[in-house]
Amino acid sequence: MKKTMSVPQIFVANPDDRGKVLNTVLVGFSSDPFVRWACPEADNYMSFIGAFDAYGGKAVDTSTAYVAEGFKGTALWLPPNVEADEQAFIREIEENVIKEKHELLFKVLEALEEYHPDDACWYLPIIAVDPYYQNSGIGSILMKHALDKVDSDRLPAYLESSNPRNMSLYKRYGFETMGQIQIGDVPPLHPMIREAR
Repeated sequence: MKKTMSVPQIFVANPDDRGKVLNTVLVGFSSDPFVRWACPEADNYMSFIGAFDAYGGKAVDTSTAYVAEGFKGTALWLPPNVEADEQAFIREIEENVIKEKHELLFKVLEALEEYHPDDACWYLPIIAVDPYYQNSGIGSILMKHALDKVDSDRLPAYLESSNPRNMSLYKRYGFETMGQIQIGDVPPLHPMIREAR
């Protein structure tokens, strides 16, 4: 059911907002098939917040973390030549994902690397909307806001969809599926590219 509400303003998160941004990501991914495969227990999942910070937190540092007012949703974009903190991310996986899943998970991450563009591009590692506010257009507002910047740079944009329900949103904004990564019982991931405009 769609919630009726005014269109939220989008602002750029500052370092003081980091905790609230990551909390929005944590609740937004609470039913994500891929992430919950990795961390199926609630207590274990709640400890995974550091992995989200390692994967997309540099967006806060580069002023490319966009937030819908009230922290209803957030999109963590990494500009060209800025990468996730891979060492911290691996450390978080090793600490929070059971060892029996490590081999499959690292195979999936290696497969993702093969799709990631080598040329300069904007990368969206994380976009999340608080479940209470989902289906109210916040994902679209966040996507449009960031893509205006991407298009002003005349660069491509790249993301990986870990939830099939979100792919229609990405396609609506010009992303095309590059392939599907399906290894073992890990839920499928879909790398997606949006060519420069």
